[in-house]
Order: sequence, then structure tokens, then C-alpha cells
Amino acid sequence: MKKILIMIGLCLSSLVAVDIGDVPKSITLSSDEGGLVAGGAWDSSMIKDKVYVMFYVDPDEKDVNEAFAEALKKEDFDKSKYGTMAIINLAATWKPNMIINALLKQKQKKFPHAIYVKDKNKKLVKEWGLQDDSSDILVFDKESKLLYSKAGKLDASEIANVIALIKAHL
Repeated sequence: MKKILIMIGLCLSSLVAVDIGDVPKSITLSSDEGGLVAGGAWDSSMIKDKVYVMFYVDPDEKDVNEAFAEALKKEDFDKSKYGTMAIINLAATWKPNMIINALLKQKQKKFPHAIYVKDKNKKLVKEWGLQDDSSDILVFDKESKLLYSKAGKLDASEIANVIALIKAHL
């Protein structure tokens, strides 16, 4: 019985997953669901007109893709063509939201071109099929289509490939 339930769960989760080349289902995070760290609602329709790298991160896994984040900083991509979003999966951690909010506000000041977002109820896990309790990396083109997606740590060759993918779509 347990195996059957696991198989059903896997099948259902694959129905909501975002496929490469697709524009993901529209999602809004606001109010009790989360939203922009700077204030206001976040809507996935903001992923447009630039190549965006999205980090969807459990705060307990924040350092998993630090090497990738550093590689992106070194590239110093043109901010008119490239952007980053960090969406924090607040429901995936034991850490108090008050402390995480304070840290996110500091990061927003330090990196004003990045978009910092709070997901309080794992909405992107449920709606887009992202990995829970992980560090997910997604890359979108200027038309909001998913170019790349990976849950977990990117190795050196994956980092190089993603950087090349970004450059090809700028």
C-alpha cells in the first residue's frame, strides 16, 4: 500500500512540474503567503524581458549553491538584460521568520538589483513542483520560458554550462 501511495504522489507531482521550454503557471505571493522583501506582492509575471536566474532556497540550505552565486557575480552581467531572484521557502526551516526577514532586508540593501521574495507556504513547491527543503536553481529566458532547472548543488561543469546558457540568451 505504501508503494502505491508513493507512486501516486510521484505521478501527481510530475503533473505540476515545470518543463524546460514552458512558461510556468502564474503564481502570486502576497500577504499571508509571502511577497517581496521590499514590500508588496510578487507575481511570476515579473519574470520577463530579461534572462532571470531564480534561487528557490530552504534557509537551511542557503550555502549549497554559493559557488554558483559567486560565479554569477564575477560575470557582472548587464542588469538591463539579466536579473536574479531569490525566493526563500520559509516553511522549510525551523528558524524564526523574524530573524530571516531581518537578514533578507540586509541582503536586499546590499544587492538592490536582486529581487528577494518570501514564500511562507511552499507555494512554488506545490504549484511548480520545485524541490522542498533544498536549493533549486531555475533559469528563464526573456519570454519567461524555463531554460534550466536543478534541485541541489551544481558542480563546476554545471556552473560553466549554466553561465554559457545565460550568455547565449542575453
